[in-house]
Amino acid sequence: GTPFLFGAVGEILSEKVGHLNLGVEGMMSIGACAGFMVGYQTDNFVAALLAAAVAGMLSALIYGVLTVTFMANQNVTGLTLTIFGVGLANFIGVFMLEKSENGTLKLPDAVTAQMRNIHIPGLSDLPVVGELLFSYNPFVYLGIIIAIVASFYLYKTQVGLNVQAIGENPGAADAAGIEVTKWRYINILLSGAICGIGGAYCSMIINGGVWLRDSVGGLGWISVALVIFAAWKPINVIYGSFIFGALRVLKYYVPKNTYAIPTAFFDALPFIITALVLVIASMRKSNIGWNSDSSNCSAPIDGQPNAILSYSPALSAPNSAEVNKSASPPAFLTPSAT
Repeated sequence: GTPFLFGAVGEILSEKVGHLNLGVEGMMSIGACAGFMVGYQTDNFVAALLAAAVAGMLSALIYGVLTVTFMANQNVTGLTLTIFGVGLANFIGVFMLEKSENGTLKLPDAVTAQMRNIHIPGLSDLPVVGELLFSYNPFVYLGIIIAIVASFYLYKTQVGLNVQAIGENPGAADAAGIEVTKWRYINILLSGAICGIGGAYCSMIINGGVWLRDSVGGLGWISVALVIFAAWKPINVIYGSFIFGALRVLKYYVPKNTYAIPTAFFDALPFIITALVLVIASMRKSNIGWNSDSSNCSAPIDGQPNAILSYSPALSAPNSAEVNKSASPPAFLTPSAT
């Protein structure tokens, strides 16, 4: 579930400033390509991570310029970024494959050695718990750290609260002196960097250090659904990514002799759950909207009567004569007596 963790946290940072970026798949694909190719050329794992982050940030910059500066449609721009990112990554991959001597691209041993599971003295040696919690590759720990830092940033700092105010009501935030455009760009760029690192995980870990076409394989779309599942909270993404990740590897743990379930079903299971999450979220939103429309107009809000919706002219007038007088048409609309 590590790629979901990066993709969902990145998407949350973007959505908190009011930008639904459907280009997560494209940013992850560009990051996957940049991270793999730099690692392949430099034999340096850290350089590969930085390249993936920078590439994801640059792809997010395209989205930011179009949607923030030129106010293009967010959905169309995000989908276009996905198509562009996936196509660009595949194009560069084919170009590099043709230049290679044996027609394949494999990460050097120096890079794969740096991606091995980290052994934490004392913790990794614990029975059961050590292998379960303290024996992962650097991407996993980096993703958890990013999720925790993002949560602290959004909910425990003044800047984070300002960012959420931008997403809730940009006009009010601007009136309060918050630099709306600046923080939109910052969060969108951070979103791209995090998604780019998630893409590098796909090409460098999931694919076994060998370059494959469509290395992200739709995981970016699942990350977008995970944002809804996690209620737009980075901490919840940690738990949600474990659940969605478990669905991806479920096929390896179900006894094949017990249940005659096709392997393709397990491959499609994360996407089926993704579709269900989106449908349930849409139905819930529709029900909330219906209830709010059909509710009594005089219902209290936060324990106080809704003065705006329950307003009555008779209650504000001293007597009915004044109400009738105020309700009469103006003199210039009344026909003159003859």
